[in-house]
Amino acid sequence: MINNLTWEEFSKVKMAVGTIMKVQDFPEARKPAYQLWINFGEEIGERKTSAQITDKYSKEALIGKQVVAVINFPEKQIANFMSQCLLLGAVGEGNEVTIISPESKIENGLFIS
Repeated sequence: MINNLTWEEFSKVKMAVGTIMKVQDFPEARKPAYQLWINFGEEIGERKTSAQITDKYSKEALIGKQVVAVINFPEKQIANFMSQCLLLGAVGEGNEVTIISPESKIENGLFIS
């Protein structure tokens, strides 16, 4: 079931482009995951998050990858790690996540509209 948002509600969700700068294993997570540090440019800065993307992406392949994330959710404690943004991806069969990213390199911190 899809719940419809109003345009006003949608306009409150702030999504931005950032570049993954650092990736670490996250053994404390319930399901296999990485800890990610994402640079969203000068105005927003660096934010960290965790993501269950270990099946599809290696740590090396993620470094330097541009991604899209929601940057205005409240921080969320995940095990011993504080998540500060939500990486966006498409969820396929078996809950495999394909990260959403720009088709060409663009400036970190640009908002998605």
